[in-house]
Amino acid sequence: MIEINGLCKSFDGYQALNNMNIKVQSGSIYGLIGTNGAGKTTVIRHMAGIIKADAGEVLFDGENVWDNEGVKQRIGLIPDELYFPNNSAPDDMRRFYSSVYRNWDDSKYRHIMDLFKLDPHKKVGTFSKGMKKQVAFALAMAKNPDYLILDEPIDGLDPIVRKIVWRLIVDDVAEKEMSVLVSSHNLKEMEGICDYIGIVDHGEMKLERELDLLKGRIHKVQVSFGKDGLPPEINDNLNIIHRDTRGSVELLIIANSMQTIEETIGSRNPVLFDILPLSLEEIFIYELGGESDEISKLIL
Repeated sequence: MIEINGLCKSFDGYQALNNMNIKVQSGSIYGLIGTNGAGKTTVIRHMAGIIKADAGEVLFDGENVWDNEGVKQRIGLIPDELYFPNNSAPDDMRRFYSSVYRNWDDSKYRHIMDLFKLDPHKKVGTFSKGMKKQVAFALAMAKNPDYLILDEPIDGLDPIVRKIVWRLIVDDVAEKEMSVLVSSHNLKEMEGICDYIGIVDHGEMKLERELDLLKGRIHKVQVSFGKDGLPPEINDNLNIIHRDTRGSVELLIIANSMQTIEETIGSRNPVLFDILPLSLEEIFIYELGGESDEISKLIL
């Protein structure tokens, strides 16, 4: 299990993280989402033990990651910005990693490189961004980590390679109860892979919940009462956080239970009444305060 408790960090007077709390269960995949500048990468750097917190702690099965070589041995990290030494080839990195990490699995490294159809002897500097990401993934997974931390892991990857990446991650989660935290702007793929979601905004955790429970928190409703329009008591009794009128049809985003919605609207004999599926992308938009232009530009 990974636990972040009361994490705070400021840079030159700017509060990047404020009392951040996160819990990643063993054998689960946790999706960390937020707009650019929300603090996701700063969280990940703390989790990797790269920067020290001003306050709070980052624990891996109860051990603090800061200045702890034993914990770092068990972490696989793929940052958003990759670095490889000049003129290095993947096999040069393999030799280095195998000399440093005690659980290194050479056969796993070669298997993943073969799946990606990458030449282990070719200079990484000649690779595309997506190919570099694949090399980083092969190296991280061959460490046989107990914890995997990923910052935009599928950025630049084609659909086939993305499927391979997620399959390998899910297999390790299932087989060895690896704990995974992934930060990504690709909310459609996060929706299909994550067990838990944390929504970060301005350095604070706005909402942390199981994905299925998160989807049950707000609902999209299409309803019409004909020429009479929406009864005032519906607006009073339900927490409508967004409303779009299209002729006699109302499209409502409601933060309430499905049972309450069905009872409140259904009892008033609507002409049209449908509860529509709400995507993780839509949940993200409305949880951060509505369909603002700023948020829409960042994630749509």
